[in-house]
Amino acid sequence: MSDNSRVHHAMADGAAGGRVGPGGTSADPSGTSHSSTGHSSTGHSSSDPINGHRGVVSFVRRSPRMNESQRQALAAHSSEYLVEVPHDRLSTSVRHGATMSWPQVFGRQAPLVAEIGSGVGDSLVAMAGARPSDNVIAFEVYLTAVASTMGKLARADVHNVRLVVADGGEGLRELVRPGELSELWTFFPDPWPKKRHHKRRLVQPGFAALVADRLAPGGLWRLATDWADYADQMREVLDAEPGLTNVYSDRPGGWAPRPDRPFTRFEKRGLDAGREVRDLAYRRVHPEGDGENG
Repeated sequence: MSDNSRVHHAMADGAAGGRVGPGGTSADPSGTSHSSTGHSSTGHSSSDPINGHRGVVSFVRRSPRMNESQRQALAAHSSEYLVEVPHDRLSTSVRHGATMSWPQVFGRQAPLVAEIGSGVGDSLVAMAGARPSDNVIAFEVYLTAVASTMGKLARADVHNVRLVVADGGEGLRELVRPGELSELWTFFPDPWPKKRHHKRRLVQPGFAALVADRLAPGGLWRLATDWADYADQMREVLDAEPGLTNVYSDRPGGWAPRPDRPFTRFEKRGLDAGREVRDLAYRRVHPEGDGENG
């Protein structure tokens, strides 16, 4: 284990964030990830990812019990993998105005990659493990999933990942600086299949503008979904964002070929249900007059 673990909670603004772990007010072990299971809405609200106003969130909180292996993983590995952040009213919120020095968190300067909705870490562990020279942060609202991810990271000997128990939109807005990200992953975000719930989908115009702002010129946003209408919505939203361009616009439908994303149970569930998985890849265009846009 490297010395990076002792600086994982360093805050650039000096704000004190509550420990996200068992027994504290910030340690609500409830929630759900941005998954492809299509949970129904309970009407929770949070901050708008781009403007900071109150609005809907793209996940629903649950209250499952943490099993023994998850409790052990949380106790054994939080000091290395879990990052403390200042919360607002909700345990998954990020306080407006909070900042983070990711080079200080990781103890090194390296390309910064983020995943929103990392779930139990099946994609995260494999992809981060294949890219040890990158710093990878993962936002996940479901503490039991975070605990499972920690165990997998430790068993796989992957140490370039830090986990944040928080809403990914708020985390991206508050904790990542403009132009700081080299890559963003949003694989199988909750599809909210009912039409009246489509407003809760993660990929919306405001969020696309936020991502474009946080990506460095040339940075990549990789997405995947197994819901056809959500895939079409993603295309419509991202094609309309002037800061992004479709890397595979010359391919049929503009869909990306399957990348190095591992095959997960969520993907298998969609395929077993007869749904086709669609991948997308959008690149942050260079500012005008600063090179090519591709």
